[in-house]
Amino acid sequence: MLGATLLSKLRTSISNNVLVATASVLFAAASLALAHSGNVLLTGAAMLLAGVAWIACMSSFNTAAQTVAPAWARGRVLALFTLVLLGGLAIGSAAWGGFASRFGIARDLDVAAIGLIAVVLFSLRYRLIRLEDLSLTPWVHWPEPVVVAQPKPDEGPVLVTIEYRIDPNRAPEFRRAMRDMRRVRRRDGAFRWGLYSDTADPSRFVETFVVESWAEHLRQHTRTTEADRKIEERAFAFHLGDDPPEAKHLIAEDL
Repeated sequence: MLGATLLSKLRTSISNNVLVATASVLFAAASLALAHSGNVLLTGAAMLLAGVAWIACMSSFNTAAQTVAPAWARGRVLALFTLVLLGGLAIGSAAWGGFASRFGIARDLDVAAIGLIAVVLFSLRYRLIRLEDLSLTPWVHWPEPVVVAQPKPDEGPVLVTIEYRIDPNRAPEFRRAMRDMRRVRRRDGAFRWGLYSDTADPSRFVETFVVESWAEHLRQHTRTTEADRKIEERAFAFHLGDDPPEAKHLIAEDL
């Protein structure tokens, strides 16, 4: 309860990353105190500190999981988050219990504290995404596919190809930009993605991705966010010419 009360005030002054790192260090300190304390008051204070740190971490992770997921995928993201959290608790409980039964509770808590401190170092490289850095506002201006006859919703798989004309000297930069495109395409429904270069024309690149059905491809158009638009614009900026990259849609034949 104390942790929940403090969180609302702390979030206005520090970021989630700093909050998680600080809470992890505090939990490590509490673990060391519990391992070696022989004083009831000190032990009680350590447990109080551990509770505050625990709720701070769990609340921050839960907030991050919800804010970085677009609306259409939020339920699945939270389901996976819960699976990892509860699965980690179950596996960790068994592992730490086995360690404690062999080496003792004090040694168990010492190792846990050292592990927490070591994990904090990973926060220097892997940071929680801030909401202000990621706009999940839907962007519904993706051009509709050009078709002569409207395919049935369950027809598929659908192969989408997008042809780019790139300055060969900027090809390495273009490939790096397309890595983010791969992540967006696969997240939005593609089960296969590829980028191909033309051996006869170094300036020609073809992006391909495959989705399960025509209906699933149309859903991709509604899943695009403002953050995705920025990724797409960064990749399209390498394309030469006034016209945008040419997209084609091919539906598998049932033979």
